[in-house]
Amino acid sequence: MDLIDELRRRGGITRTRTLLDAGVSAHALRRAKAAGAVIRPRNGWVALPDSDRLALAVVRRGLVLSCVSVAERRGLWVPERHQRHVVASPHSSRFTMPEHAVVHWAKPVVPRQPDAVEDDLRNALVLVARCQPLETALIIWESALNKRLIDRASMARLALPAAARAVLERARPYADSGLETIIVHRLGWLRLPMLPQAWLYGHRVDLLIAERLVIQLDGATHTGAQRTSDIEHDALLTLHGFHVLRFSFEQVMNRWEQVQALITEAVAQGLHLADR
Repeated sequence: MDLIDELRRRGGITRTRTLLDAGVSAHALRRAKAAGAVIRPRNGWVALPDSDRLALAVVRRGLVLSCVSVAERRGLWVPERHQRHVVASPHSSRFTMPEHAVVHWAKPVVPRQPDAVEDDLRNALVLVARCQPLETALIIWESALNKRLIDRASMARLALPAAARAVLERARPYADSGLETIIVHRLGWLRLPMLPQAWLYGHRVDLLIAERLVIQLDGATHTGAQRTSDIEHDALLTLHGFHVLRFSFEQVMNRWEQVQALITEAVAQGLHLADR
């Protein structure tokens, strides 16, 4: 068995014991270390020299990437950049505290493999629910559901702590972006029916409030043909009696009070109702 191929297949970093159990010889390991083909980030671990720098730093300290750091690495919608988040075993007693990092001490809900460099996404989401404000946690969980990286029913069967179960109960898989989650979460006090990703006249809209009020949300790169198509659809909706309010990423994230004021004014005028 080729050591380098096996190590690369395992993400470039793993325990020496794992490679030996897989059939790599101790002689091959010694030769690779002597030649500089592999490095030893920690006693009992080997890695390729070009391995992910963050992963190497975590392994050197005997920790595992988790929480929002895993969410970012899995491509989930995370509202803002965070410090590195890592997890230590509840039984850990010796490790080097990383700079500019948040260390969680938590028992995983899904057993963590001894070779883990990056936590199981389900474990990471549990930490997100405990670590982050409710809105941020909801954005990340809904992003995971929308991308089908987790299954709602399977998550419900896990022994979730109260904070994670509370987020799961509120999370829905329909939000295509965190902006949609933010809008629904922040307008919940209106107690109105809200349908994300409603299908109207050949296209989906970001949010339909009650019967007639459509909220459209433009991402940071909303330009070109997509922008033209959306404007055309806005006009079609208007001709069919819908009222469309369109907001940018910058408005939602930085000027929420103005956004909320416009939506509540539309509701006050009854523009969300079909008989207007």
